[in-house]
Order: sequence, then C-alpha cells, then structure tokens
Amino acid sequence: MNWKRPIVSAVPVLALFSVWELLSRTELLDSLLFPPPSVLLAAAWGMLASGELPAQIRATMTRTLAGCLIGSLLGFFTGLLMGGVRMVRWFLEPVVSALNSTPKLTLLPMAMLFLGIGDAARVALIAASAFIVLAIHAVDAARSVQASYVELAVNYGARRRDLLRRVYLPAALPQVFTGLRIALGRALVITVSVEIVGSSDGLGSMIWLAWQTLTTEKLYVGVLVTASIGALLHGGLQRLEGLLIPWKRTANAR
Repeated sequence: MNWKRPIVSAVPVLALFSVWELLSRTELLDSLLFPPPSVLLAAAWGMLASGELPAQIRATMTRTLAGCLIGSLLGFFTGLLMGGVRMVRWFLEPVVSALNSTPKLTLLPMAMLFLGIGDAARVALIAASAFIVLAIHAVDAARSVQASYVELAVNYGARRRDLLRRVYLPAALPQVFTGLRIALGRALVITVSVEIVGSSDGLGSMIWLAWQTLTTEKLYVGVLVTASIGALLHGGLQRLEGLLIPWKRTANAR
C-alpha cells in the first residue's frame, strides 16, 4: 500500500477543520450555527459512550447494506442478461430507463402502500435504487465486450450460459465495481433521506430531530458520521476491487 496516499488525502480535511476551529473560536463564525470541531468531537464521544450513536449507525447501515445487497445482485444479473440477450434488453430497457429518471423518494408512498410502514418499504426503495445503477453499468459492461472474444468462445463450443459465465462476467467486472461504488453511495443517500422523511431511528432521523430542536452539535455529528461512512465504504470497495481485479489495480497504480 502506498503510504503517501492517505497522508495527502488527509491534508485538505485537516486544513478545513483547523480553519473551522480557528474561525469559531475567534467568533468570526457563529459558534451556535458552526460549533468548533473540538466541541463536535466531544459531543460525538458522549453519544458513543451513551450508545446513542452506535444504535443510529447500526439502524442506517442495516437498511443500507440490506437494500444495496438485494438490489445489486438483482441488477447485476439482470444487466448481464440484458447485455447478452437482445430480446431481454429490448423488453426491460424502457422499464429501467423510466425508473432511473424517477426521483426515488416519490416512490416511498407507493412502497408503503404495498409493503406497510415498516422497514420493508424503505429497504425496497433502497434496493430499487441500487438495482437501477447496477443494471445500467452491467448492460454497458456486457455490451462493451469485444466481439472477437465472443466469437472465439463460440467457435470452441461455448453455449449462452458459458458465454455469460466465462466471457461476459470477467469482462464486466471492472465496470460493475464502478457501478457498485455508485450504487452503495446512492443507497446510503436514499437511506438517510428515507429516515428523514419517516423513521424513528437511524442517522437521518437523528439529523432531522437535531434540526427541529436546534441541537446543532448532534446535527453536525450526524452529517459528518454519514459522510465518513460513505468514504469508508467507497475505500473498502476499492480495496476489494484491487484484490478481485488485480490487472485494474496495476493500471491504477501508475
């Protein structure tokens, strides 16, 4: 691992928080609206010690990962089928395109109508968001496979199932991982948004309650924790991608 990368990446974050701390302490920024980072750190520590923050993170992550896993798996295999089988693509492409352009929160009342007001509707909405992203990326990845690879496999007797497993799948993996990173980030956004609209727990619910009660420290902690989770998930997927697709890792290291 290149040790320079995390250091360079941390510089703008540390600079931002240092300037923020200085401006808040010198009252150039209203400390009620912009509490110093040191105050936010103390508030976060208190929420960790009380168990409030871990409980909210657990609720948000459970919904995010469950919805993203279901939606990504369905989207991945659907996208491969759409990319490899023309009739399937013609049949499903209008539906995927329509869902992609539809604001996901507008579907929440319909999801609650069919699935109730519990977590099932929220997870279904998150899964739908991840499904669309993975399906689109998997279609593009499968269609970008060089025709010579397919022809060579067919000449050696490969059937359609073999083409999907041995040609389209390996060729699609790099772009699919890109889609997975986008899908996971979007799933986290949808989760927090849904929790703000209607949930009694989770980071989104905590942020909304903090805004209503003008508890700015808790509001900032919720936003910063959400952003940190997103960065960690993105970085974790990049590491996993490097392990599963070593040839792409070599190209990115240049």
